[in-house]
Amino acid sequence: MSCSAQSLSFQDLIEAVESLPLDDQSMLVELINKRIIEKRRAELVAEVRESREAFLRGEVKCGTVKDLIKDLEN
Repeated sequence: MSCSAQSLSFQDLIEAVESLPLDDQSMLVELINKRIIEKRRAELVAEVRESREAFLRGEVKCGTVKDLIKDLEN
């Protein structure tokens, strides 16, 4: 990212996007949405990996909902 892009305020960015043709705005929205999905997917993969590792280390308890409630009450 260039220095000028880093110094843009959010409002400047919105105005720049609004100055684009509608087709370009649509493509930008699509691109941003895809990148958000990719980031969320990567976060989910990391969380699943962490959960599996915790399970393998024996840090995870198995039980019913009743067991969970009982543990939370204690």
